[in-house]
Amino acid sequence: MLRRISLFLLLLLSMSGAAAAQSFDLSSVLPAGEAGASGRIIQYALILTVLSLAPGILIMVTSFTRFAVALSFLRSGMGLQTTPANIILVSLALFMTFYVMAPTFDRAWRDGLQPLINNEISEPEAYKAMTAPFRSFMLDNVREKDLALFDDLAIDSFGYDREAPVEEIDLRVLIPAFMVSELRRGFEIGFLIALPFVVIDMIVATLTMSMGMMMLPPTVISLPFKVLFFVLVDGWHLLTAGLIRSFV
Repeated sequence: MLRRISLFLLLLLSMSGAAAAQSFDLSSVLPAGEAGASGRIIQYALILTVLSLAPGILIMVTSFTRFAVALSFLRSGMGLQTTPANIILVSLALFMTFYVMAPTFDRAWRDGLQPLINNEISEPEAYKAMTAPFRSFMLDNVREKDLALFDDLAIDSFGYDREAPVEEIDLRVLIPAFMVSELRRGFEIGFLIALPFVVIDMIVATLTMSMGMMMLPPTVISLPFKVLFFVLVDGWHLLTAGLIRSFV
């Protein structure tokens, strides 16, 4: 028994010696370059922060806001509380966003991210190349009135240079103006979506009151008619086609 214990201790000592012989190479995590170890750590922290905010960035600079608002109006106009489920509407809006933003994503990858991964350009150059496609997309869809509003506010807030070219407009001005414009367009589309369902509700409510069915909620009768109307006009096809073509 004592012999077995001694052999086991010798085995542990040999394993610990082999492990101690292997040193941890810090340069593999923090490669040598212009920035020191502290600079690299800050860069990695910023990258993790950007990745954690990726869903919010997707909403701010893409067409997702318009799609999500329009689909929400559709469900509320039909009077359906949980059908389709939130995950279905969000997924539909997300993949429609990928479809519309595909040229923008491809350009950002080709001009900015891929050269950065291949060490062909620096981080500032990659940032400028990756944001240029999104800047162009937002400039094509932002309202001049909203852009002028945040342009005027930026002059008083952080000394914004108004004489800068439109292509180099500060993202702190462009992104909120674009979001306000998208919310307005989303509500305009939502009004057009909800209007036919409101007409159906009014017709059903008038008929039920004229028939003396005062205690029967009109929505109980109008709901099947609204669903039938939406299916007969091929509503999903018309809605998705209209939303996607609004960016073309």
